[in-house]
Amino acid sequence: MHTSTTSTVPLEPWTASELAEATQGYWLNDRVPDTDIKRILTDSRHAELGDAFLALKGERFDAHNFVAQVAAQGCQLAIVSQPIDADICQLVVADTRLALGHLGAYRRAKHPALKVIALTGSSGKTTTKEMLGSILSRLAPTLITRGNLNNDLGVPMMLLELRSEHQYAVMELGASHKGEIDYTSNLVQPQVAGILNIGTAHLGEFGGREGICLAKSEIYTHIAKVGTSIVPAADDFTDQIRGAVQTEQQISFGLGGDVYATDIQLHSQSATFKLHTPSAEHLVNLPFAGEHNVQNAVAATAFALAIGIGLDDIVTGLEQAQGAKGRLNFIQHKTHLFIDDTYNANPTSMRAAAEVLAQQEGVRVMVVGDIGELGASAAQQHYMLGRDLVSVKGINFVIAVGEFAPAMQEGARSTQYGKKMQAFLNQQQALPLLISLVETHQPQSMSFLFKGSRFTHMETLMAELMEKL
Repeated sequence: MHTSTTSTVPLEPWTASELAEATQGYWLNDRVPDTDIKRILTDSRHAELGDAFLALKGERFDAHNFVAQVAAQGCQLAIVSQPIDADICQLVVADTRLALGHLGAYRRAKHPALKVIALTGSSGKTTTKEMLGSILSRLAPTLITRGNLNNDLGVPMMLLELRSEHQYAVMELGASHKGEIDYTSNLVQPQVAGILNIGTAHLGEFGGREGICLAKSEIYTHIAKVGTSIVPAADDFTDQIRGAVQTEQQISFGLGGDVYATDIQLHSQSATFKLHTPSAEHLVNLPFAGEHNVQNAVAATAFALAIGIGLDDIVTGLEQAQGAKGRLNFIQHKTHLFIDDTYNANPTSMRAAAEVLAQQEGVRVMVVGDIGELGASAAQQHYMLGRDLVSVKGINFVIAVGEFAPAMQEGARSTQYGKKMQAFLNQQQALPLLISLVETHQPQSMSFLFKGSRFTHMETLMAELMEKL
């Protein structure tokens, strides 16, 4: 975990006996810390007096190697899966990764009155989560998944931040392998949970969209029996998703659902629509661009209704919501507009971003990096993406950067718009072309949209271009 994912709020302390009870571990040589533990952390760089350092083991690293180091930093307790030769109290557990889950579940169980929403999906998770956070945190203290802490390590880390004043929690659950959502949804014990959509993210791991659907549908197995399942009404896999629902109560959203939008008007940096719910309807002025964000708002409404929030409060929360960093952030730089959508990417969100760019002013340039985790279908998916992006009416140039840029260019050339696309294997090669595009189009204003999977760091290229202008 990097510092950006570390909480700055004081956490509820743990006693030594709670730690042992939660993890089913034993104290090495009966040496027990004599003070409360202020926080549990997995990053050795930040471990200090009052912390418990949990030593995780990965395929390429073993944090047990850092136990002596954290002891030297003043940390007095390590949670380990094998005894270490270091002067520090050691709670020995069977498996530190599972122990982190046990600690998260233990903390969750200490807050039985907490109302928990859990959501998953191939795209829109982060924005829908932020919208729900905006709705709920106006009403009461709310714990919201930070950054990308949505996997089998991140979810329990978030649960460790629960405090007695929290009345709501919005937990984003990601799936990179089968069984992961079953595991994390069991930890969070939601009253309301559901899937936003089944797209093509992580295709490689699951061998197709059916596999993705099965993996994400695990979220329905741990909803409280008196709780509510949220279902997308207009997804390709709606029937399969409905088949996984185990609660009596369910709310569907989207076209043909219980909650849906009509009269949608898309503007360059916002949208307006009429929000329909089973009991009433309401006009919404959404401070987000793009049809996909209208659908995210509709989904957020379904989750919020299910947890007992009134429509007026929902609309106010939606209208005050702010996007996450790197999610369609609009930055005016001199005479040009830069849209930072670099947080992550999948084929669905890439196409949605193109539609947003097409709504902007001036010469419109889309700069795209590779999409990861597509497995054997990666070249084909990038080919189809190249074909579709250059075909979006209103986009003047598409600059593809990365290993799969040539595949995108091939796709572009299969259309009559092939000349719109330029492909580069890295950012250094792409930068001079971007600078010359600005120079040749002066004094016209330009709108740039940057997007790619997290590992491509497209924000670096965006920052370099802004610096040169």
